Amino acid sequence: MLLGSIEAGGTKFVCAVSDQELSIQERASFPTTTPAETMELVIDFFKKYQEDLASIGVGSFGPIDIHRESDTYGYITSTPKIAWQNFDFVGTLKRYFNIPIAWTTDVNAACYGEYVAGNGKRLSSLVYYTIGTGVGGGAIQEGRFVEGFSHPEMGHMLVRRHKADSYEGNCPFHHDCLEGMAAGPAIEKRADIKGQDLPEDHPIWEIEADYIAQCAYNTTLMFSPDAIILGGGVMKQSHLMKKIQVRFKELMGSYIDYPNVEEYLLIPGLGDNAGTMGCLALAKESKLHS
Repeated sequence: MLLGSIEAGGTKFVCAVSDQELSIQERASFPTTTPAETMELVIDFFKKYQEDLASIGVGSFGPIDIHRESDTYGYITSTPKIAWQNFDFVGTLKRYFNIPIAWTTDVNAACYGEYVAGNGKRLSSLVYYTIGTGVGGGAIQEGRFVEGFSHPEMGHMLVRRHKADSYEGNCPFHHDCLEGMAAGPAIEKRADIKGQDLPEDHPIWEIEADYIAQCAYNTTLMFSPDAIILGGGVMKQSHLMKKIQVRFKELMGSYIDYPNVEEYLLIPGLGDNAGTMGCLALAKESKLHS
C-alpha cells in the first residue's frame, strides 16, 4: 500500500507517493494557479496509483478550517489568494479518492516532518517556523498539534521595531507584524534587491536577525519547547542563524534557563523535504486510525 502527500504552497504544489516506510517513490511539482488548473494536475498525479493508495496527507497554505464538525471542514477559507478563497480542498479530493485524508496547514506538516524524522526527532515538543514569502508557525506537544478554535497564526505576532528600521511593513492586515517585517518581500522592498543577492555584511541582516530573534524569544516564553526550527527560503542564508542566536541570547538575558542555543535554535534537518515527509507521516497516521 502507498501513501500520498500534497504540500500545497502559495507558489507551487508538491505531490509525492511513498511506501509505508516513507520512502518516496515519485514526486512532482505543479504551479499554484487556480483550483481548477492545479487540482486537475494533482488528481491526475494520484490517479495512476489509485488501486494502491491507502491515504493522503495534505498540508495547505491557509487560513484553513481544521474542525471536523464544521460545515467548511477541509476548506481553504480567507486566503489572500482570491481564486482559492472558500475552496473545498478535502471535498474535491474525496470525489476522486475514497480514502482517509489528513488535513492540516503547510507549516504544521513541516513541523510534523521534523518531529518524526528531522531535527525534532526524539523531542517531546517542537515549534517550527517557515520564513519565506510569508511567515508561518506550527507547534507540537507530545505528538499533537497545538491548536484551539483554529490553527496558530504565529507568523503574525507583533514585534518591536528595530531602531534602525523605518520600513512600514509588508503585511496587508497588520503592516508591521513579524511577517510584515521579516518575510522575504520585506527584505527585498527595503533593499530593492532580493535577499539572496545581498552581501552577508549588509545591515539589513542585523535587522532581520533581530525580528526573528524576537520571534524565538516570544515562542520560548509562551511554549518552552525543546527546540525551535527555523526554515524557509530566508533561512537558507547560512550566516543568518548565528546572528539570530546571538541576538536571542541578548534578548533572553538571564531571565530563565534554556537549552544550549546552538542545540535550541536549529535549521530543518530535512531541508525542503520537511513538508512532504510530514504529509506522508500524517497520511500513515490517518490510515492507522481510520
